[in-house]
Amino acid sequence: MRILLVEDEENIQDVIKLNLEMEDFEVVAADNGKDALKFAREQHFDLLILDVMLPEVDGFQICEQVRLTNREVPIIFLTAKDSAQDRIAGLKKGADDYLTKPFNLEELLLRVNNLIKRTSKSPDNTPDEFSFGNNWVNFATYEAKGNPGSFTLTKKEAMLLKLLVDRRGEVVSRQQILQSVWGYDVYPSTRTIDNFILSFRKYFEKDPKAPEFFLSVRGVGYKFAEA
Repeated sequence: MRILLVEDEENIQDVIKLNLEMEDFEVVAADNGKDALKFAREQHFDLLILDVMLPEVDGFQICEQVRLTNREVPIIFLTAKDSAQDRIAGLKKGADDYLTKPFNLEELLLRVNNLIKRTSKSPDNTPDEFSFGNNWVNFATYEAKGNPGSFTLTKKEAMLLKLLVDRRGEVVSRQQILQSVWGYDVYPSTRTIDNFILSFRKYFEKDPKAPEFFLSVRGVGYKFAEA
């Protein structure tokens, strides 16, 4: 699970980041709103922790901009402002939780874990062998059967196909694909991902130009649909 932590006080950021990493979260940290928005646009996160008072762009503005394109990612505000009006303002901006400084670190970790458990969708436990239509694939051996008869998938093809099948019926964003299949050490172009989908259509669709299984959702990502 990946968390974006936005906090401009270095000592607080370091302590929160260390403790989240000890809980096995991957943490990307920013100390200003401009960098935070850039990270939020370019990467996939499972939760955002936002300080309210930030240089350049404050936490409320970050939350508003994130919510324009992502209504699902949970957001926690951290702030020294503890009035009821401030808490209400934060929740109205689209936050899921609001914690005032100074806060108990254990309480923050509990709230993070509870929010992620509540909002994360567990993928279906797809077995190694999976059939759809007249097609068949073995995710352990990369063997497959489809339009070309029997053939072997590449490792990346098998990983992407399994991701889509695990999330069948859901739109999988490009950011999720990048994180799950490639990681962030290597950045394939959008065209690379498109080419993988085109290959799947050639392998498995009766008519690649009128796909039943591998659907594109413009501007968002891709979806595997069982016909």
